[in-house]
Amino acid sequence: MTNATLPTPRLDALKVACSACNLRELCLPVGLSDDEMQSLDDMVSTRRIVKRGDSLFHAGEPFAALYAVRTGFFKTVISASDGREQVTGFQMAGELIGLDGISTDKHSCDAIALEDSQVCLIPYSQLESLSREFTLLQHQFHKIMSREIVRDHGVMLLLGSMRAEERLAAFLLNLTQRLQARGFSASALVLRMTREEIGSYLGLKLETVSRTFSKFQEEGILEVKQRDIRILDQDALQRVVNGAHC
Repeated sequence: MTNATLPTPRLDALKVACSACNLRELCLPVGLSDDEMQSLDDMVSTRRIVKRGDSLFHAGEPFAALYAVRTGFFKTVISASDGREQVTGFQMAGELIGLDGISTDKHSCDAIALEDSQVCLIPYSQLESLSREFTLLQHQFHKIMSREIVRDHGVMLLLGSMRAEERLAAFLLNLTQRLQARGFSASALVLRMTREEIGSYLGLKLETVSRTFSKFQEEGILEVKQRDIRILDQDALQRVVNGAHC
């Protein structure tokens, strides 16, 4: 499967500080003073490019840092003993990857780039030290961890009680809401993940995902052109999530 690759970010694009980042309100530095922001800039001095299909880290590797997604898109995956892969999440710009390693000092999943991406490396030991100094930073980090817990609960609800149509509708609404918070359209998106990866995340077979996309298109809820999705009737999609769709 071929896909257009993004141009490699220039070196000067890697040097943009946290204080000048347009994702700062979605990431760690919220409401910090100039001195505190400078300390954070010094800590987050390493940025890394991850090519599409490459791994940021693997399950079992020692945990040493968190990664803030600056550009691009990732999936996190765990592998079963029989070789099957389970997608556990999709991460986009302004979100953190690597929280899975905090409890055991080892990563429990693989993080794989779905497109050419760029991450900011945040050494965890330094983050802990700074968090003790800057109450706002500690508060924001706790908010991020709480957000991940809430998202996990949402996935459990999807897998535990929703029909296929409800699962896919909730997934699309969540994705567009997250993209809208980053300045993108609330109704049009390009899926960075395959239908098979969506199915793995939602606990659905590939055929079911494809059939449900077709069903939504036939009903005038979506316009689907391969990975280009346009939501034509957001209220109808929300009704599907609420179980009011027949």
